[in-house]
This record gives sequence, C-alpha cells and structure tokens, in this order.
Amino acid sequence: MPTEDKWKANMQKVAFSQQFPGLLLSWQACEGKTVRAVLPLTGKPGAMVIVFADASFTIVPPLTPEPWAIGQALVDARAHLESAHRTAYEEYDRLAQKDREALRNARLEKILGAIHNNLEQIPELKDRLKELVKEWR
Repeated sequence: MPTEDKWKANMQKVAFSQQFPGLLLSWQACEGKTVRAVLPLTGKPGAMVIVFADASFTIVPPLTPEPWAIGQALVDARAHLESAHRTAYEEYDRLAQKDREALRNARLEKILGAIHNNLEQIPELKDRLKELVKEWR
C-alpha cells in the first residue's frame, strides 16, 4: 500500500472514530447516565474510558484537579454533597473562614509594612495618613 493510501485510510478511520455511535463529547451529555465500567485508556496513564449502561461512552483525562478546582467543586456541588458530608463541610467552612482571616491579616501587615518602610523616603506620608484618618471619622 503506497504511503498516500495509508494516510487516506488512517484519515478515514479517524474521521469515523470521531463520529462513532455513543461517543459523548460533553459532560452535559453524560448527565443522568449510569456507569457500567471505568477502564484504563491504554497508552495514556491515568486516562480512563467511561462506559455507560446504554453503551454510550466518553474518555476522561487523569483525575489530578488543582487545589483551587477542588475547592470550587465543593462550593458548586454543595447542594448535592452536603447532606452526605455535613461534618466535612463544617470543617471546610471553618478552614475557609480561617483562610479568609489569614489573608485579611496578611494584607493588613503588608500595608502597614509598606507604610513603615516608606516613612523615611516619603516624609509627607505621615501627614497624608493623618489626613486620611481624619476623613474617616
């Protein structure tokens, strides 16, 4: 088989596979389906083929979400998860509040440090700060 014929045959196979019956290419299309099997995708460590009970399927990448994505997922899916994981959500809320407070304190310290470190270089800074405080009263 000449090289061009091989290339054409491969292109036809790829085009057909991308239109294969049951291939789902969006998460919305998977909603409500029952999982029949989760199989490793040969050649792609961590990737899986999810086969549904109706013989549809999808391919998913390795499950290595970034920490921010896990936190956002906990927020987005809370209505579906909280009743089963109430204690875990209570702890998550406590830690999230602690994180917000630590961020607030870090910002405060950064601002105060910047003021302190610039007092010598900007003599009018002290007077401007006093004026600012008076405006707030």
